[in-house]
Amino acid sequence: MKLRYGKRIIAAALVGCMAVSLAGCGGKRKINDGTFRPVDEATLQFPLKEKTTLTGMISYPANTESEPNNRTIFKRLQEQTNVEIDWTAIQADQWGDKISLNMSDPNKLTDFIFSAGFSDSNLLRYGEFGAIIPLEEYIDAYMPNLKSVFDKYPEYRAMSTDVNGHIWSLPWIEQLGSEKTAIQTINNMSFINKKWLDFLELEIPENVDEFEKVLIAFRDNASKIQKEFGIEGSIIPMSFIINDQDPGILINGFGEGYGDADKDRHIAVTDDQKVICSATQEGYKKGIEWLHKLNEEKLIDPEAFTQEWSTYVSKGKSGRYGVCFSWDVGNIDNLEDWVPLPVLTADTRNLTPQNGSFTSGFDRGRCVVTSVAENPALVCAWLDQMYAPMQSPQNNWGTYGEDDDFDIFEMGKNADGEDMLKHAPLGDASPVEVREAEAVGGPLAVLDEYYDVYVTCPDDAQYRLDWIEEYYTPDMHTEYVYPNIFMSRDDTETLSNLQADIQKTINAKKADWIMNGFTDADWDKYLKSLEDYGLSEYLELFQTYLDSYNAEMGNN
Repeated sequence: MKLRYGKRIIAAALVGCMAVSLAGCGGKRKINDGTFRPVDEATLQFPLKEKTTLTGMISYPANTESEPNNRTIFKRLQEQTNVEIDWTAIQADQWGDKISLNMSDPNKLTDFIFSAGFSDSNLLRYGEFGAIIPLEEYIDAYMPNLKSVFDKYPEYRAMSTDVNGHIWSLPWIEQLGSEKTAIQTINNMSFINKKWLDFLELEIPENVDEFEKVLIAFRDNASKIQKEFGIEGSIIPMSFIINDQDPGILINGFGEGYGDADKDRHIAVTDDQKVICSATQEGYKKGIEWLHKLNEEKLIDPEAFTQEWSTYVSKGKSGRYGVCFSWDVGNIDNLEDWVPLPVLTADTRNLTPQNGSFTSGFDRGRCVVTSVAENPALVCAWLDQMYAPMQSPQNNWGTYGEDDDFDIFEMGKNADGEDMLKHAPLGDASPVEVREAEAVGGPLAVLDEYYDVYVTCPDDAQYRLDWIEEYYTPDMHTEYVYPNIFMSRDDTETLSNLQADIQKTINAKKADWIMNGFTDADWDKYLKSLEDYGLSEYLELFQTYLDSYNAEMGNN
């Protein structure tokens, strides 16, 4: 196996420095050792009798309000709780660099980190050297909203708990659909220009041969398409951003039918619950060979291997694409002229769902409470307000009653005459921009049973759910996905080190081979390289935890 000792030494040194920093700061900050600190529950009844100030750290999108307390959501929370938050706000594109520095200096720590977004490795490292405290006892004692979610969906508690029984962070949970109809079962969909198909009197393709013929028709009739629809710029039969807005969904039908849905970890789970590398299967090889064939036929955008998001969108908004890939085609062009491309049959017909998707959207490391919090019970009780059924949708998407012209919601009534947040018409406003201007993120839970009771389902989520149910769910023949498992610190770091080289190799070869092709000798060399980087150890780690998870959940 190739050595990665340099990374480990650096990581160890960093932990040591932060541990010293936390332990010896001239007594400037009192450090909580993580021992549970019970309080009288009466002191946590909101609104508090006396105004209290807590400190928090949060990120905010560029070009939006930089002072969190100016956001309507936090203004209302302050009125409801009589708790004022003294925020340290960091622009989102600077968050990664600044949060790591702040976490290493207790004089810069706040009581809680609202939008931490920490990886498993970060959570376990910060927990080990005492920068953050375990929360499981506070959740059970002082967080009734979150506890009720955990009680109803015990898998979320299990996914939040480390191997030693500690919960180091408060999660973000978003349910939209469930199991094979959950909105997260597919990342980037494939979309085809129905307007072009109709103009050329072509049917929506159902297999790879028909698809290739459609792309050729787009290419060979480029001048006619340009003239008919007044398109400036060259016609592009198919475009994407490799390893990002990726075309991997197209190759699911080759060979065994696994595809490569997990473009970060490149793993899949077989029907006999074995973890495999999806990017070493014969089907993957055949799929990449086919994509190279399309590239040789000049059916793929030459910039697909280098372009950034802004360029990709700009060309899409100019109406130049015949096929594209995204979470929502509305991000690239418009909804009227496009339809989802069905799963394509090659050797078989199958679509492998995204790993972790059967339990819906879940971010384990969303919010942490730090060791400088003098009253962690109060901090947790305040954060529990984020899990209230009427509060979570607002934190997630936006609110109502803003002073400007745009609102995500208007306050209405449900069928029982009770208050319900109704998604408001936005006109020409961008939902993404309005959400960024109003939402605050952080820890929350939006559950399926909330829809039409506390909140309506967003239109863009509903039509995506409808697409999944109509076009994709019927072809999801794979029985299992890899669950969202919390590994030990040592195993998390081992896996991270292994993944760095494995992912880099797979992604680089995918781009290279689609562009330039490859031989059987290249493929054999690629497999050997992955093995040298520890692929067997990588898969064995995943398998060990999957077996343990299945035993715990009674899935065997």
